[in-house]
Amino acid sequence: MPHDGHPSHDIPPDGPHAPGVPPDGWKHSGVKVIPGDQLDTNTPQTPGMNRAAAINAARVGAQKIWAGTVHIHPNAKTGAHHHGALESVIYIVSGRARMRWGERLEYVAEAGPGDFIFIPPYVPHQEINASTEETLRCVLVRSDNEAVVVNLDIEPAEQVEEVLWVDPIHKAPGA
Repeated sequence: MPHDGHPSHDIPPDGPHAPGVPPDGWKHSGVKVIPGDQLDTNTPQTPGMNRAAAINAARVGAQKIWAGTVHIHPNAKTGAHHHGALESVIYIVSGRARMRWGERLEYVAEAGPGDFIFIPPYVPHQEINASTEETLRCVLVRSDNEAVVVNLDIEPAEQVEEVLWVDPIHKAPGA
């Protein structure tokens, strides 16, 4: 088949599988299912939230990603922190997240169930549960297998500026 530029059509020259099939034929070194009630809370924490690791180097041998969950109790907020050089994605499972970010946490945006939040490297941020009644439950994914958390001592700005999501395709209302 000629190469058409589509990544799923790129078949390595030694066949459709990765080089070096392991001795177990992928039985134990292939797919791993991590039950939701068996996550590892022995991961760096930030005050105000409970993180638990599902996917990392120690648990499954992940080399390029970290994934887990975070729960923030009603009306609670985390301390300011960042994740070093890592990119982070937060997926809101249930509840309402209010994110503050910036050198003084001067920017704010909210997200609800089904929404994704992207946090670039080194961005100081704070997660806030915007609900007074419901626990905020999220799934986290980071761009490395290390659970980097740098807790910060920031005096938050009293006035915040709401920031709406804008990209080259989706313009802000009224723009």
